[in-house]
Amino acid sequence: MSILQPFKVYAIRYATVARHASENFIGGDPHERGMDMDYFVWVAISDSKTWVIDTGFNQAAAQRRKRNFLRCPTEGLKLLGVDAAKVEDLIVTHLHYDHIGNFDLFPKARFHLQDAELAYATGRHMAKPFFSGAYEVDEVVAMVRNVYAGRVSFHAGDVQLAPNISVHLIGGHTKGLQCVRLWTSRGWLVLASDASHYLANMNEGRPFPIVAEVTTMVEGWDKLRSLADDPGLIIPGHDPEVMQRFKAPAPAMEGIVVRLDQ
Repeated sequence: MSILQPFKVYAIRYATVARHASENFIGGDPHERGMDMDYFVWVAISDSKTWVIDTGFNQAAAQRRKRNFLRCPTEGLKLLGVDAAKVEDLIVTHLHYDHIGNFDLFPKARFHLQDAELAYATGRHMAKPFFSGAYEVDEVVAMVRNVYAGRVSFHAGDVQLAPNISVHLIGGHTKGLQCVRLWTSRGWLVLASDASHYLANMNEGRPFPIVAEVTTMVEGWDKLRSLADDPGLIIPGHDPEVMQRFKAPAPAMEGIVVRLDQ
């Protein structure tokens, strides 16, 4: 029986925005209060392999969408000894602007993407602003160009990328949203990405309002629970609590990077 090589898993916070709680739940929130949104990319590092998960957005996108841009995500990667220009494998949870905006900073990367996501992002639903609003057309077109350049690995559903890492089709938020399951010293950890923006979405059964299929989003929460060895190892995609629940790996990284597997 082979022993799985554990990953050290990090969340890198690169932007934030002030929001009301009612913006984060379908039907609003009866107890209106402030409920900010943080933006993250993630990286998993083992003794033999590094995987980057998502690429965030840049300063120009932050200005267009009125987000508070803190730093380029690649700066956070650099603090962990990861050079974006040398990254070989990059998992794209979905193609919304805040998850694929810096694709050009990873010139050697192979992008791992669900078939259903590119089909959705280039299909009939994008003619309606409700569905297309979180996409940037230039980024979607760029991903199509990467397909033609042979830089995209497509996955159809749940796929084991290596013995210690797999991707799992969730859908809901978008047609092709995928989460990432990683083996760590604490067991199987799941990066939910936007399958649950906040822990409250999943734990309180209240879906996020940017959604392609609400029923699929809700069913996805059960899938997240089945994939993780402990509920505390399900990492939401945008929850500021992540920066409170977990510790920075070094004092210089306070407020920028936290380690998720400790």
